[in-house]
Amino acid sequence: MGDVVLTNISKTYNDGKTVAVDDVSFSVNKGELFGLIGPDGAGKTSIFRILTTLLIPDGGTASVSGSDVVKDYKTIRRNIGYMPGKFSLYQDLTVEENLNFFATLFDTSIAANYDLVKEIYVQLEPFKKRRAAKLSGGMKQKLALCCALIHKPEVLFLDEPTTGVDAVSRKEFWEMLYRLKEQGITILVSTPYMDEATLCERIALIQGGKIMSIDTPDNIIGQYPKKMFAVRAEKMSTLLKELREYDPIESCFAFGEYHHVTFKAENGNNAEALNTYLNQKGYEQVHVKQTSATIEDCFIRQMNE
Repeated sequence: MGDVVLTNISKTYNDGKTVAVDDVSFSVNKGELFGLIGPDGAGKTSIFRILTTLLIPDGGTASVSGSDVVKDYKTIRRNIGYMPGKFSLYQDLTVEENLNFFATLFDTSIAANYDLVKEIYVQLEPFKKRRAAKLSGGMKQKLALCCALIHKPEVLFLDEPTTGVDAVSRKEFWEMLYRLKEQGITILVSTPYMDEATLCERIALIQGGKIMSIDTPDNIIGQYPKKMFAVRAEKMSTLLKELREYDPIESCFAFGEYHHVTFKAENGNNAEALNTYLNQKGYEQVHVKQTSATIEDCFIRQMNE
């Protein structure tokens, strides 16, 4: 049995008019780094709030480390760490005061679990007398993680922990998660960033409160049913419109410096024919090449099916 288990969980708001979580079932193994991947409004935060006992589901059951989220909420709260999407520590307390406060809540101290938080605490220590409100985004993130870990939780819930944080801090944060995982902590992380999906061991793609697929990132990409082509030329915005009007093309989406394209019928002449078509349309520096699908491509395809 998984460390975190959801069975047919549902949650609605506004007297049942808004479905946030729609019959969701999945399980997370002990010691696994599991990602819940989807855009804003997909249902990620509602699921995390149910699992952390802050929200009661309308239907279904869920458990964390064998404890039921409704009946055993006190046990769960003692054994988990939770980092909500919005920075929610005390802004007028210093770094040190925030850490001591959360340690005291769980009847422990920074010293008692220093080995677990050492790597993060060392980075925070030069700012320990600084108020939380005055920290940078990356440092606020590290402080929130440190407070979530201070009581050595069995399961760690991180709701969009890297949103609004610079690329370097995002990279550092994921490196810290890998090292925490090595200490046996089960980690659930939600993110709208598709590139972060590949950093998880397994992922669930979620949209509109429904799980679209659950597997390893490599397996989800490997199941993409079509050859993917990347297309680039001058005037990329008009190129996107032209590509979508080109009959042999099945799908076309902007993707960084390229547009990702799939064809309705797969044959060896597709790339060559497209190149010729775009040259005839007057495009210069046309570049068409086969490429690998990404998690984002898989997400878009599943969303449109």
